[in-house]
Amino acid sequence: MRKRKASGDLMRWLDARIERDGTRAQVDELVNEIRIEQKLAALRRKRGLTQIQLAKRLGVSQPVLARMEAGHIKNLQLKTLVRTAAALGARVKIDIEPVRAR
Repeated sequence: MRKRKASGDLMRWLDARIERDGTRAQVDELVNEIRIEQKLAALRRKRGLTQIQLAKRLGVSQPVLARMEAGHIKNLQLKTLVRTAAALGARVKIDIEPVRAR
């Protein structure tokens, strides 16, 4: 139970720090990138594919796919996401959400 309270305290501190520093947009962008990469990796595992198998379908090497799933490829292009999703039998959905007023 103590761990959960400490985690909550940390998140409140981080949120306050982000608001104070004016870096909310940058943090949100990073979190969204991480979510996309995590979703791709989770879907690959759900489909029962190894990184090597998916990399072959995409025509890239396994280390490239591993870097993509780990978030080490900056400026991941939309066409790469679409190709990867298609290779996994999925589609990419883009949504626009309003941000809260400042």
